[in-house]
Amino acid sequence: MLEVKLHDIGEGMTEGEIVQYLVKVGDRIKTDQPLVEVQTDKMIAELSSPCSGVVTKIVINPGETVQVGTSLIYIKADNNSEAKQPTQTEENHNPYIKAILPSEKSGKSSLNTFHRVLATPYTRKIARDNNISIDDVRASDLSGRVSEEDVYRFLKSEQVENEPIAEVQQITIKKETPDEIPFRGIRKKIAQKMTKSLFTIPHVTHFDEVNMSNLFKIREQLKASGESISVSAFLIKALVISLKDFPIFNAELDEENDLILLKKNYHIGLATNTDNGLLVPVIHDSDKKSIREINEQVKWLTKKAKAGKLKPFEMQHSTFTMSNVGPLGSTGATPIINYPETAIIAFHKTKKQPIVNDQDEIVIGHIMTLSMAFDHRVADGATAVAFTNRFASLIEHPHKLMMEMI
Repeated sequence: MLEVKLHDIGEGMTEGEIVQYLVKVGDRIKTDQPLVEVQTDKMIAELSSPCSGVVTKIVINPGETVQVGTSLIYIKADNNSEAKQPTQTEENHNPYIKAILPSEKSGKSSLNTFHRVLATPYTRKIARDNNISIDDVRASDLSGRVSEEDVYRFLKSEQVENEPIAEVQQITIKKETPDEIPFRGIRKKIAQKMTKSLFTIPHVTHFDEVNMSNLFKIREQLKASGESISVSAFLIKALVISLKDFPIFNAELDEENDLILLKKNYHIGLATNTDNGLLVPVIHDSDKKSIREINEQVKWLTKKAKAGKLKPFEMQHSTFTMSNVGPLGSTGATPIINYPETAIIAFHKTKKQPIVNDQDEIVIGHIMTLSMAFDHRVADGATAVAFTNRFASLIEHPHKLMMEMI
């Protein structure tokens, strides 16, 4: 008697929902015939029969969610059904499809594992549709998994000369040799850090809008008087003031000691796009610098970053990171936190659009979108909204920004 259990189909699953059975008790089935559809957290997959025989029992009802290893179906295997005594490797490789076969010597039952070819349900379907036994197909992958290409390759080798198979000709895709870019240096370091951040921190992204109209007017007035100040300098100063009001976002989670460390320094990282990848020069002690000083340092560090001349200390100890991607044309994103910081904010494209002013008049405003990702272990959504509201108030009313610096 064959006992078919729910097994990990390669998605790292721990449980699955039984969607529907494709056979019923009493049905005669063939090797690799689909038995049941299972819903995982990513897809609906088919579990196929490892032998031919007759379905004798269905254990779990459709709609139920069960753990990996749960028995689903019992099959009385044909005597001539292809099965072999398992090696230890095979038992370890697929422990959740097992057969109970009568012992020829003692008459007692023993638990054995059928040899199971590794292949996705879709690959098995292609083989079945073309009357191919999946056991006859040789895997080209070192893991031993039979791919769709392996099935098509086998099919082409078996087809009769001058008798083309339309389905294969339609699906076959010519493979071109790809160009290669070395994955090392800054690019690899960025990948490692971003992966660590995304797999360590539960990210939540909050989106908002800021009216930049009044700030643009002040910039034009300063420019007319000979002072050219970048938007980034104002944004950084407003961020520092907001971080002082909401220090939870200028923090670091110390998991080992179960502590949230509220930093007393305000070192703002400036995400900068360069030919070598994303670099984050740091404006240290931003709270102690004037807007003019911040502006000069932003220009200097950006220039050094693009030239590849940043020194190590100029990229260290940031407590909060901002990314101004608006000039590149971005309208929205979900930025990845610069680990081990608690939050990152991205400023996107500013657009002219109709707005209603305080006098209930429809006027043209300059609206910038922003996205703020934060560590949900450390802060909550309501706090993030309050933080961006405070930031927006400073930018939309620049006189408040000036008053905070007195």
